Formats: sequence, structure tokens, C-alpha cells
Amino acid sequence: MTNDLTPNNLSELAAKAIRHAFDLYQTRYGSITQRAGMRFAQRDWRGMQADARERLDLYKNVVDETVAQVNKLLGDRHTDTRIWAKTKVAYGALVAKLNLWELAETFFNSITRRIFATVGVNPQIEFVDTCSRIQPLQIVQPVYRTRERAESTAALIEHILTDYEFDVGYENLQRDAQAVAEQVDKHLMKTVASAGIDRTEMITSVLYRGKGAYLVGRFFSGSDQFPLVLALLNTPEGIVVDAVLLQENEVSILFSFTRSYFHVDAKRPAELVGFLKSIMPQKRIAELYISIGYNKHGKSELYCDLLQHLASSDEKFEIAEGEKGMVMEVFTMPDYDLVFKVIRDQFSSTKRTTREEVMAKYDLVFKHDRAGRLVDAQEFEHLEFDRSRFSGELLDRLESLAAKGVEVDENHVVIRHVYVERRVTPLNLYLHEVEKTRAQAAVVDYGRAIKDMAATNIFPGDMLLKNFGVTRHGRVVFYDYDELMLLSECNFRKIPQPRSHDEELSEEPWFAVGENDIFPEEFQNFLGLKDELKALFVEEHSDLFETDFWQQIQVRINAGRIIDIFPYERSRRLGQSGQQAASSKNKKPGVSSQ
Repeated sequence: MTNDLTPNNLSELAAKAIRHAFDLYQTRYGSITQRAGMRFAQRDWRGMQADARERLDLYKNVVDETVAQVNKLLGDRHTDTRIWAKTKVAYGALVAKLNLWELAETFFNSITRRIFATVGVNPQIEFVDTCSRIQPLQIVQPVYRTRERAESTAALIEHILTDYEFDVGYENLQRDAQAVAEQVDKHLMKTVASAGIDRTEMITSVLYRGKGAYLVGRFFSGSDQFPLVLALLNTPEGIVVDAVLLQENEVSILFSFTRSYFHVDAKRPAELVGFLKSIMPQKRIAELYISIGYNKHGKSELYCDLLQHLASSDEKFEIAEGEKGMVMEVFTMPDYDLVFKVIRDQFSSTKRTTREEVMAKYDLVFKHDRAGRLVDAQEFEHLEFDRSRFSGELLDRLESLAAKGVEVDENHVVIRHVYVERRVTPLNLYLHEVEKTRAQAAVVDYGRAIKDMAATNIFPGDMLLKNFGVTRHGRVVFYDYDELMLLSECNFRKIPQPRSHDEELSEEPWFAVGENDIFPEEFQNFLGLKDELKALFVEEHSDLFETDFWQQIQVRINAGRIIDIFPYERSRRLGQSGQQAASSKNKKPGVSSQ
């Protein structure tokens, strides 16, 4: 029947089909997201994890279904660019007045890029100005709720807490409001001349992630503006305010690129992102979209950000600092804080893995609880750049070592497949570049990073310093995933005692070693730390060299326990539990300082 239809008819049908699919996606997405409040109230942490995985899979599933539907609808004309150009116009008209128009345009691009495997961008069949265009919206009410000055800070905080409806009550509302007020008043006394709050503006939707619920807003004192984030936990006795975050850096860490995405019921994501940008001005728009669960549109924003940077900079892509990888070729620009990772054609002989297995590891990290320790990687295909933007040394390496993933001609470089990540300073370089106290803090946090990953069922595989990095906030994170595996699949063993003098002197193991066998007592021989820094690591994290430490965590994981990892410093926690955590040495398996 489609062969009898005109291009105009087909484009109208295709546009309506894609619009319907987008509406279906948003309905399913909203349904999953809105379950977060119920999960929090019922303390259903396993259900929350399942929802997070389901939501991450949703976009691809709907796009797959839509591509199949549109291909069937258009028949042998499914790659006719004339029809798709008209489809784009018709679809643009259908979504122009949506609150989610920017997400709708990204969804359309996902369909066309899948069908055409577009190299670079094609303005004829793609929306290419979404990131730079501001759509006029009829906003009935803002995404935040305003409260004016109250008789006291404690009264104001109590009003804010009661503005949110939960299916479970607070354990002690007045106590927590007073504790928050004391922190706010101390902060004001240290930072501004005015001691009072003129007004607060709090996002009306609760942001959920893991076991936490977050009330996010800002407050004004005179001409000064500050973030105000209240972190809530649901204990067996009721909801408690666990922490209050009042500084940009603290809130930025909460929304870090190393953490899983929030579940927040956002009717107008663009306005929500704008609000978040006001309290975290150093965050990219792309990162904020990604942090609230719209990672596909976040990718579009990230690509726009890259193009804008290329237009304003004369720097070239060059090989990233640090030791050369055995699996990835990594490059960056000196004045840009992103790195680009292309899988090599062949790996070092010491690496027993395949391209497919490496991609599976990155997919695992994408869907896993990153616990603030695993760098989020955005996957791109068919990126096109001017050849002149690449250094000669980098081009030589890409052509000789990653030719299957890169196409180079006289004028252009096409990257067929690449992972894009935030750039961090490799830990091995960082320890040589910074003064003693910062190096010591990084070494201690290095051990905490390993423990945090372990608590979420991740074993890094290769714990060398070069595979870890340090963020601008001084946090140690992990970014090399080719040997990463689930902790539950590891077999932690003690090295058997030698049965003879010859076995004791042997350079080769005198015992059988299985594929997933791991011997923790050997770890300190491969860390790369020396002298005082090694002694400090051993003092703080000697339990990492004990088989029992890892086996205890496996027992917890197998029992279904979810270990708390807080996205803020222990010192920010309120009440007795926070004070105890702040004074502890933090040597319990998998318990983090943040």
C-alpha cells in the first residue's frame, strides 16, 4: 500500500508514527521514574535498582521498535532522503509546542541516524540547532516553590520539609529542622554580612537515587545566592535529614559524572536544567541533562558543546597524557576537559579480551551503580572532524593501531566508534605533581575508591595507579574498564604454602590458578606506591590485602545487602550517626567517607 502513497503522505505518516513512539517512550519513562517515591517510602532498594536498569534499557528498546515500524511503513523508500526531509518538517510541527520539544527532536535524530548511519551531521534529515535554539514556552508555574523569610531559620526549614509529601512520616521533624538551621546559620555567619534568609526556592519534585531522596533548591541572603540541598534517608523509624549541602562543590559532587542518574519527575526538563545550572554554574548543560536521566539528549548537548569549542579554539586533538593503553587509543585537546577513547584493532598479548568484551564492560558500567567512583562514558558513532584538527603523531597512531575504528582521508577524520569521558588527571601523574598533603589525601581516597567499587559488586581487575584519576574536586575515580568484572564472579584465595624449598624459590606459581582466581596478598606488590605513600596506604587500607575482606563483601552481596555509600563528606552528615562516622577510621568493608 505504501507504494501508492505520495512522498507527502508517507512523510506525514512517518512523522506521526515517530511522534507516537516518542509519546510512548515518555509515558513509559515517566511511569518508571514516578515509582521512585513508592520505592523510597517502602524502602524497596532492590526495586529501585531494577527500575534504574529498566529505564536505561528503555530508550534503545523504543528506538529499535520505531525503526522497525518506520522501515515497514516506508518499504523500499525507507532511505529516501526527500521523504525524510519532509518528515522532519512535519515532525517539527508536531512537537514544536511540547514542553519536551528538545527531547523530541533528539529522539527523531536517533531514528534517522540508526536508519542512515549518518556520518557527521545531515541538516536535511536531522535537527542540528536544538542545543542553540530557545523555544518559547507558556509556563503556568515555575519548577520551584518559593518561601519568603520566616520567624527563624528552623521554622523556614520545617516549612520546606513539610511542603513535600511522602507516604511515610519524619522520625523527628523539629529536631532535623533545627539541625539543618544550625548549619545554615553557621554558613551565613562565615560567608555574608547578612545573617538572615530573605527567601528560598526549592524544586517541587524530589530527586531520588539509590537509597536517598534529595530536596534541591537555593536561598537568597541580600545579594548572595547559595545552594540548599537536603539529603533524606528513610530509616525503619521514619525519614531523617541525613545531610545539608550548602556549597557549589558539594552539590557538584552530588551531580557528578561518576554517579548514577537521578529519578525525578520533570515535566519541563529544560527549565529544571536551567535551575540546576544556577547553583552549579561550572556544570555543562549536557552533564545536567545526563544527571537527571536524559542521557541521550545529554549526548546531543555534549556534541554541540564540542562543536562550539572547536569553532572557538585553534588547538588540535593530541595524544592524552599518561601511559599509553594496551586496549584504547586515547586523545584530547589541551584546552578541553573531555577525552576520546577508540578501541585498538589488536591488544597487547597480555590482554586476554576481545573488542566485544571491552564494549560489554562499558555497557556494564553504564547500567551499574557507579557509586561516585566510575567515570560515565558516552558512546558515539560516526563523528566527523577536519583532518587539520589532529596532530600528526595522533593520526599516525590512529591509522596504525585503530584503523578499524577510524577512517582518514585527505580532508576528514571519521571516528566510527568512540567513548567520550570527562578528563581527569591520571593518579600516577597526580602524585608526582602535587604537594605532600594532597598526595597523601589522594592515596587514602584511592583505597576508599576500591572499597566503594567493591561495595557495589565491582572489582577493577587492574588496580595500577595509571588506571585511576583525580577529579577537579580531588576525588579518586576509576576509568579503565577492560579488566573490570563483577566482584561476585571473583574467587579470592590465599597463596598456598610451598611444599618444598624448590617451590619456595620458584619464579612460577607452584599451584593451579583459575581464570578468576585473585590473591589479595599480592596487591601491594603491584600498586606502584613507594616509601611514605605506600606506608600510608598500608596503614589505612591493609584490609585490602586480606582474603577475608573480599570474601566478607561477597557474602553481603550474595545476601542481597546494599551497602551505604554517601555522596557527601561524613562531616556533612547530621545527628549522632554523622558524628560517629566522622570520627571513625572507616575501615569497615565497603563503607565510604562519601
